[in-house]
Amino acid sequence: MMHHSFSLLPHFSSAFLPSTKTLLPHNLNSRCKSSSKKTGLEQLERKANNNGSYLLDSLHTSRLCSCGRRNFIGFSATSLLPVTSSSAANASDLQYKSYAMLNRVHPSKPDWYEEFFAIVMEKGMASYEEEVAGYKERIFSSLRGKCKDVLELGIGTGPNLKYYAGDAGVHVYGVDPNKKMEKYAAAAALAAGLPSTNFYYTQAVGEALPANDASMDAVIGTLVLCSVKDVRTTLKEVKRVLKPGGLYVFVEHVAAE
Repeated sequence: MMHHSFSLLPHFSSAFLPSTKTLLPHNLNSRCKSSSKKTGLEQLERKANNNGSYLLDSLHTSRLCSCGRRNFIGFSATSLLPVTSSSAANASDLQYKSYAMLNRVHPSKPDWYEEFFAIVMEKGMASYEEEVAGYKERIFSSLRGKCKDVLELGIGTGPNLKYYAGDAGVHVYGVDPNKKMEKYAAAAALAAGLPSTNFYYTQAVGEALPANDASMDAVIGTLVLCSVKDVRTTLKEVKRVLKPGGLYVFVEHVAAE
């Protein structure tokens, strides 16, 4: 049985959703503990000494998740997300760091291996996505019209892209280590009605995001932290790329350290 937690986590401000909530302090660098009750709801406690807060909601599911993806994904050349202008030197440095980290934490796998996993994610997660559709709709509806630049961390085959339908002006930047996910994510973006100029995919990992500091209005991560090699570094990267007041929105089932 898996326990999933959903949070809308403001970078420097408070927010809320119309559901059972717990108001907690927010510090991406703080340590936290988690425990599961018999009800299947996860409670999370965080200690923080800075301003800001986030709201925690919980959901419970026993469906298939993507925990195994870390054993399937590889790397290739990484490109810088075209979200903000930067000097050539800074862009080159970001791109190099992102590529080096991709190479280090996700060594290359054969194409057939990555393609197989992409197909499994595309077909095998359908029942899970149906189960959490209501939760996701609530999350993304709260962002609609408020976020112009959104980074989808571990975008996979793009199951979240349909929730951006009708959100004029939003630009979605998908990041995933598996190059074979791109065609599925691009198809999902097209089906959602996102213009080709509003969706961008790059092969990279959360430990070194190919994006400038304070460049994103929101970072979305669904079932991602179970797959990254270094959770703390990934969260620091999320904080780095978020604009002041930006949101980190996640649906996870991993225990916090």
